[in-house]
Amino acid sequence: MADYHGWRVVLCAFVVAFFGWGLGFYGPGIYLVALQQRHGWSTGAIAAAITLYYVAGALLIAGVGRAFERFGPRRTVTAGCLAMAAGVVALSRVEAPWQVPLAFAAMAAGWAAMGTAAVNGMIAPWFERRRGLAVSLALNGASCGGVVMAPVLVALVAEFGFPTAAALAAGSMLVLLLPLVATILRPRRADEHEGAAGPPAPRPAVPAAPWNAAGTLRSRAFVTVSLPFALGLLAQVGLLTHQVAFLTPTLGVAAAGWAVSLTTAAAVAGRVGTGFVIDRVDPRAASAVNFLVQVAGLACLLAGTPPLLLAGCVLFGLGVGNLITFPAIIVQREFPAAHFARVVGLVVAVNQFAFAFGPGLLGLLREWTGGYGTAIVLCMALQATAAATVLVRPR
Repeated sequence: MADYHGWRVVLCAFVVAFFGWGLGFYGPGIYLVALQQRHGWSTGAIAAAITLYYVAGALLIAGVGRAFERFGPRRTVTAGCLAMAAGVVALSRVEAPWQVPLAFAAMAAGWAAMGTAAVNGMIAPWFERRRGLAVSLALNGASCGGVVMAPVLVALVAEFGFPTAAALAAGSMLVLLLPLVATILRPRRADEHEGAAGPPAPRPAVPAAPWNAAGTLRSRAFVTVSLPFALGLLAQVGLLTHQVAFLTPTLGVAAAGWAVSLTTAAAVAGRVGTGFVIDRVDPRAASAVNFLVQVAGLACLLAGTPPLLLAGCVLFGLGVGNLITFPAIIVQREFPAAHFARVVGLVVAVNQFAFAFGPGLLGLLREWTGGYGTAIVLCMALQATAAATVLVRPR
């Protein structure tokens, strides 16, 4: 088992997620500040370009499964890595506002080929029995990207300026990631087996039929896996974007920063712990519990006292990582294996399209009401609705 090549694929997927999220998810907030300070452009205009970036990424993610089938993981991820590097470097060197969306467009292609759908596409051919654990371990690269890449980017921009910082970050990704992709991402041979230990491999409930995107989008199975996680991620990304602003008046800037780190640490712990059991339990029931744990965390945040704020960060954080892990596990159980990559790509695309509007929605509620109370209540309602919806079983 230790020599099984699939675990090397997990390592490669971890590094892909590390740079994909580090530069493509946590990076845009840093790029916004860097561009505003460098050029004095409107923060709102740059933020609008970031929203378009996520929307464009959602459209491209829907085609990741087809790209994996046609070109294979190695070529697709390599192209995405090059696009991400080109976009980040171009963004650091723009001289006019109209150039910002063009740089983000290149980044969107990279984000699509290095995100959740791509990680699942890399791992799916290698794991059946322990896919939940494998995906959980690989997607911890996303959390580590936030823990490591975000502060490193901030420090590099402060020390060397945005253009040099972007070149160093993009160059490091190319040097570290491209050799891994070239040597590790290969087709699975017929004599390579995951191993006999573990529970029986989940099987799709229906036999494989010709791919029909429209039929898939209308199916009850797809709606009840895409809708709840779209609602949950809309609330989650919105809250995480405003977390520091919400916590600072009570905890102070320094403690709010530590609270964010505590949330991220809880996300890693929650994903790893869940990964060891998710292959043995009903993933829909586990997803509902995960949503309700986050509702409890939001209730603690709403209480407002420092101890409950920290407890709320931990409870909410425990579910953060699982929201991008669970959908693929449900898809594995309920859809034909031949359609796995395409269905996951569609689910992730729907989810990203939804969460692209989370930060703006919570920001508007904050401006309209003068505080975050209404925004947090909305997030609780979205998570509770998600918990109920995910329990609706396909026919």
